[in-house]
Amino acid sequence: MDPELINDCVHCGFCLPTCPTYALWGEEMDSPRGRIHLMKQHVEGTPITPEMAGHFDACLGCMACVTACPSGVQYDRLIEQTRVVVEREHVREPEDRAVRGIVFSLFPYPRRLRLLRPTMWLAGRMAPFLARVHPGLGSMAGLAPRVEHRQRMPRVVRARGERRAVVGMLTGCVQGEFFPQVNAATARVLALEGCDVVIPRGQGCCGALSVHSGRAEQARRLARRTVRMFEKAGVDTVVVNAAGCGSSMKEYAELLGREPRFKVADLSEYLAELGPVAKRHPLPLTVAYHDACHLAHAQGIRDQPRELLRGIPDLELREIPESAVCCGSAGTYNILQPQAAQDLGDRKARAVGTTGAGLLVSANPGCTMQIAAAMRRAGEDIRVAHTAEVLDASLRGVRL
Repeated sequence: MDPELINDCVHCGFCLPTCPTYALWGEEMDSPRGRIHLMKQHVEGTPITPEMAGHFDACLGCMACVTACPSGVQYDRLIEQTRVVVEREHVREPEDRAVRGIVFSLFPYPRRLRLLRPTMWLAGRMAPFLARVHPGLGSMAGLAPRVEHRQRMPRVVRARGERRAVVGMLTGCVQGEFFPQVNAATARVLALEGCDVVIPRGQGCCGALSVHSGRAEQARRLARRTVRMFEKAGVDTVVVNAAGCGSSMKEYAELLGREPRFKVADLSEYLAELGPVAKRHPLPLTVAYHDACHLAHAQGIRDQPRELLRGIPDLELREIPESAVCCGSAGTYNILQPQAAQDLGDRKARAVGTTGAGLLVSANPGCTMQIAAAMRRAGEDIRVAHTAEVLDASLRGVRL
């Protein structure tokens, strides 16, 4: 924990109304300001107590406070540093260690996730039983999406028409195994906009889940592997279609101590900069767009996805109330902190429901699973899609 970063906080309280956990419980120590106070206590000699660890664990890492802070406090760096200390110094209860062991030996590894695919249809039925074993396991089962047929991606997807650029594409772990249709749509959209898309074989996790949970060594190992893969591919830009992954990859220099030989861009960010050339066909849809926290707050990308969606004829874009408030997904948060995540998910579902939209669009797989599950609990099963899928349907002139 960096004392200089801690001292940047002037305790003004602008972060309080933006913090999801403070909104839920009204507890000072469950606000960014309160957690920074606890960080300072630790730096000054107080050991990590179970109570302190609980307050740090309860933070979603949504970075809404970073957006709101007038003093420029780098809470994002502080909470990541703090999680590393918690993992190193705090002894967790056996149940907690077991669930975390399952999560971090499973989710960052696509081949292991692939083994779950045939059983996904059972997940909803198993959720009540698993919840009795541990609430986090029940939550994990309840979030399981309907999995599409696995789509094997080619090594290169060639540009349609004149080639304007060559880019790499991250396929990811959860995105690649549970939402293969999103990766396929991403590659098609980039190709239709004139990009050769290089997709290295054997990709794995970028390290985002681990870095956001204080597992620094695992994060660095996965990040180094990802960097080697794309540097070997020789691309200047890697396009990412998952907000949490893009946010972490843009911070590889801090994690690894050197800048990769490529830049990282979110899909919407890249397409907005590249500019459209492919014809948009009408899509008569009412769409509610959800701001993923690691896209809006961590990367500052808010306008670009909306501009891309508004560029589609006949599509009506509707704003979700409290759009800056986290949905409760936050990487592994909805597994490790299931009750708080469910409360935030239900709040987001109510906000989405007020829009009357027929389609919810998000740019992060965790958000998609979280909000879809919350909508099902509310009896309002809504169609969900990634920005790439909507653009793909418009560019190809097919129904979504």
